Amino acid sequence: MNRVSKPGCRSITGIIMMGLLLACIGPFSLLAADTAAAADIVTIKVDGDTVKLADPAFVSQGRLYVPVAQIAEKLGATSSWDKDEEETTIHTAFNDKAVLGNGVPVVYFNEVRYVMDTLPVFKDGRLYMPLIHLAELLHADMTVKSEGNLIELNQVERAVITDKYGLNEISKEAGIGKSELLERNGLNSKSTIKPGTKLKVIVPSFFDNPADPYTEAELNLLAKITMVEAGYESYEGQLAIANVILNRVKDTRFPNTIRDVIYSGRQFPPAHNGLLDKSKPHATALRAAKDALNGKNNVKNAVYFFNPKISKGSFWSSMDVIVTIGHHSFAK
Repeated sequence: MNRVSKPGCRSITGIIMMGLLLACIGPFSLLAADTAAAADIVTIKVDGDTVKLADPAFVSQGRLYVPVAQIAEKLGATSSWDKDEEETTIHTAFNDKAVLGNGVPVVYFNEVRYVMDTLPVFKDGRLYMPLIHLAELLHADMTVKSEGNLIELNQVERAVITDKYGLNEISKEAGIGKSELLERNGLNSKSTIKPGTKLKVIVPSFFDNPADPYTEAELNLLAKITMVEAGYESYEGQLAIANVILNRVKDTRFPNTIRDVIYSGRQFPPAHNGLLDKSKPHATALRAAKDALNGKNNVKNAVYFFNPKISKGSFWSSMDVIVTIGHHSFAK
């Protein structure tokens, strides 16, 4: 009869281990003094073998960040880096697909968008993310031992349905609800599950936090206005423009849709003179719009932007400028 080990991301053991990381117990208490040193004295083992990372891990905000591609490979996954989109695509050993973007809180997991509680970061030519969350993606159980000096990752085999070992037994043993178990495997209550079916039992924590949806029309419109207003600026400048519009959507002083924000008022003249309709966003504007819709924000809660060399007067000078990127200041 097949059995599964309880997944670290959902079991009591996993919660304790996460607590150790977040609370900076053991070597993570060295964070305040030297984050590099804290990472250096942690040993990582994958399925019993010590991992020698070609690129060093580091600690940030109490979490151990590791190079995504190197750990993924150790757990039987393949990964590829898109330098234009700054995204890593992972194909796991159990046929899951995850797309992670630099500084983007939304992960595409099996084509569904979820919000993570942490950001992947690009450092020294590699994409990094917290080890505990990467383990979830790769269907591995994570255990911290020896007061935090040793971290073990073990790939969790899928549970196999039998006549005497079904959803109820697997759900109870894995410590997750039946609905979660079904969702994790792309199934629902009406699905026919035959003996021999293999079920994944590690449920990533972000499953509890689906991302807000957006339409293709909203993406294209946001990219078009970004192109018209800042197509000549850097990616960061274009990302900032897209975020001003999305910040307005969230602000009760402005309309609550992307389209209405753009077409109302006088902030966006191109929306009224025909230039917006003729706009054809290039790849950078499209990426900036997509990343903004996926939660990457480099202007905090700014709801205005202006060129300080052109826009003069008390209205603009009275604003609280958050950041200046390229030719534009971003303010609230």
